[in-house]
Amino acid sequence: MWSLATPAALALLPLPLLARWLLPAALHAKAALRVPPTIARQLLPALVWIGLVLALAGPQRLVDTGALPVSGRDIVLVLDLSGSMETEDFQIDGRTVSRLDAVKTVGAAFARGREGDRMGLVIFGETPYFATPMTYDTEAVASAIESATVGISGRSTAISDGLGLAMKRLSQSAAASRVVVLLSDGVDTSGRVAPVGASKLAKELGIRVHTIALGVTATGEAGANRDSVDAETLEKMAAATGGATFRVRTTGDLAAVSGDIDRMEATERAAATVAVRRPYWTWPAGLAVAAGLALLAGGGVRP
Repeated sequence: MWSLATPAALALLPLPLLARWLLPAALHAKAALRVPPTIARQLLPALVWIGLVLALAGPQRLVDTGALPVSGRDIVLVLDLSGSMETEDFQIDGRTVSRLDAVKTVGAAFARGREGDRMGLVIFGETPYFATPMTYDTEAVASAIESATVGISGRSTAISDGLGLAMKRLSQSAAASRVVVLLSDGVDTSGRVAPVGASKLAKELGIRVHTIALGVTATGEAGANRDSVDAETLEKMAAATGGATFRVRTTGDLAAVSGDIDRMEATERAAATVAVRRPYWTWPAGLAVAAGLALLAGGGVRP
């Protein structure tokens, strides 16, 4: 469908005729013989003006860009940024790194691999906040993960508050599959409600929660310490919604989670098409330039 971006510009078309009619005629020296201008010298200035006005009017056409991949999934990553994420007990390329560095490396790759999913990122410590809104721009989500810093939202662990913020946003979604992927390495220390209770509410809202327990040791295991992960609670949270829990001790475990979640959340949906307005002002502008060059090459307008 063709249209004009600025149709009011067409009102300028009769301006030269109005000027010729309203302005006083130019005085010419008397000559024994007057030769009328050629048709070309009458036509070229008109083409210059018409081309410029049409370019200003902005001809455009509505065209389909083709189908974009859409999975039908809305996924919110909920990332723990409490103080314990600074614990260095993960290995990447033979070097010991913090849990946060491991999550940045694999979590960003997870986000970049979610083409067709609409994603958001919630970061929580003592308080939660949305680091990125729901978007199909998975690169923006990945970049937000890579720039995450421990302490930006407090150093306590409010797991239920982070989950609650994600649930609030997903409850407004009409997606066929609404998913929370919660990555945490600690015990809920400052949430306003019990984490399992928050998961039961997610179940009522039709939201599935997958949990990823980060840490070499879990509470109750031999060698457990204050920075050990509460794997049991995270498992109960996932089970309450029909989701899965993943115990992650290495970066290899973390990388495998992406494929597992993708298989569990496979959803078919017709691909969406996007219509965009393609501008064509360059065509009349090109006509004006060509006519102007021809006019100059012919010596301009002369009587």
